[in-house]
Amino acid sequence: MKYLVTGGAGYVGSVVAARLLESGHRVVVLDDLSTGLRDAVPAGAEFVPGRVQDAAEHLDGSFDGVVHLAAFSQVAESVADPEKYWRNNVGGTVELLAAMRKADVRRLVFSSTAAVYGEPERAPIPEDARTAPTSPYGASKLAVDHMLAGECAAHGLAAVSLRYFNVAGAYGDLGERHHPESHLIPLVLQTALGHRGHIDVYGTDYPTPDGTCIRDYIHVADLAEAHLLALRPETVAPGEHLVCNLGSASGFSVREVIDTVRRVTARAVPEHAGPRRPGDPAVLVASAQRARERLGWQPARTSLEEIVSDAWEFTRAHLSVSGKGAPEQ
Repeated sequence: MKYLVTGGAGYVGSVVAARLLESGHRVVVLDDLSTGLRDAVPAGAEFVPGRVQDAAEHLDGSFDGVVHLAAFSQVAESVADPEKYWRNNVGGTVELLAAMRKADVRRLVFSSTAAVYGEPERAPIPEDARTAPTSPYGASKLAVDHMLAGECAAHGLAAVSLRYFNVAGAYGDLGERHHPESHLIPLVLQTALGHRGHIDVYGTDYPTPDGTCIRDYIHVADLAEAHLLALRPETVAPGEHLVCNLGSASGFSVREVIDTVRRVTARAVPEHAGPRRPGDPAVLVASAQRARERLGWQPARTSLEEIVSDAWEFTRAHLSVSGKGAPEQ
């Protein structure tokens, strides 16, 4: 099979592309490198520089499907510059779907997000939970989910939206290199390396066992495996749009993450307790039952220690020794 991977030079996209190649598929990566890195594109993939809006220049009838990961994903930036997110995340997908129709490519796996749920009313969160995103980023992803439902009904697309919870870990030489970094595990690892003076803990009075927020962490390799399963022709029929949460159905608190980093690295991690951030729910944990039933997917790397250990090896190998922080992605 031959697949186009938009955003395949990013963190998740590079691992998805690598797993597709390892499974014997042909891969073309489309990425404008605005947040991705050229050296993250796995060997064996064809790389074409460009925006997702340029997909029509590259898609033709030789492709069997598209994995769509190209998007801006910074929540705070989306609040400050919402039009950027509507133009790229939503407008870009409109252009991609038009290109797919023209080339008669009728299978799509979309990188959605748990941010579509906003502040959930219950946990674990099922796919039929109320969607009420609290940022333009989450709203843009939900808009694409709705767009895909209409595309499937009107034009016979077979599509799967995968709603990620907290992705972490590394896959060999592929891992997180965001700039700026906003994810907890790489931030704590940077603190362990001395690249940050301390880690901020936002809120210690939540109704959780240790007072800090609880999040569902999924290993990036398990996440990539779900994409391969979602691409199978038997997963969804033409005209069907399937939505699946991807998570472990359990969670770890901020303090548990920090303590795990201390154990794995055998280094000090200074922390600073601060007030809650507005809009941060106490618990975000996925119900992954639908992914188990429809995709046959089960995360294999559910140990927080394993997730942190993989990320630690990657961080030590790639983080600049200058103390200036992570390289740009």
